[in-house]
Amino acid sequence: MAQQGGETPKADKVILATVKGDIHDIGKNIVKVVMENYGYQILDLGRDVPPETVVDCALEQDVRLVGLSALMTTTLGAMSDTISLLRDRGYTGKIMVGGAVLTPDYAASIGADFYCRDAKASVDAARTVFG
Repeated sequence: MAQQGGETPKADKVILATVKGDIHDIGKNIVKVVMENYGYQILDLGRDVPPETVVDCALEQDVRLVGLSALMTTTLGAMSDTISLLRDRGYTGKIMVGGAVLTPDYAASIGADFYCRDAKASVDAARTVFG
């Protein structure tokens, strides 16, 4: 398209992060690859990410979808803290969560907009947000 004088479409941005205290990022990395294959621009914040880092990036980059991952039950509190801080600081976008220890009920109880049991569900959530 660029060679023909057209603009390259700007990809929708999605933040992915494994929450503070958790270093298990294989699931997040799989989601990243799948979402990139569907054309989304992924801002991968890595693993063991403090809530403030997620919030700062979401607000500075004007990101409409944040994805949080956790594998250990001991880090579910950090996921909840991250969502609370996002909302407290005025983030109006959507939040998807996933990880082996999560359930749809828990995701709803901490204020997540989407529970994603696998990478395909993450793409489905992004399609809902971005159209």
